Amino acid sequence: MTETTYTVTGMSCDHCAQSVTEEVGEIAGVSDVAVELASGAVTVTSSEPVKEADVRSAVEEAGYTLAAR
Repeated sequence: MTETTYTVTGMSCDHCAQSVTEEVGEIAGVSDVAVELASGAVTVTSSEPVKEADVRSAVEEAGYTLAAR
């Protein structure tokens, strides 16, 4: 299992967090997505490393921005 934490900007409510969770959760191999709304931290657990570009696309599809690492 691989766990990677990203920072997402623009989220302000539980609906925002749910949208990001749903979109990122659709990436192949992702088994869990945990969003900490206050900090914008999104922790992705997957069977193997997920490409950052895939996470960025999913976050943007939800309407938010993945912060530069």
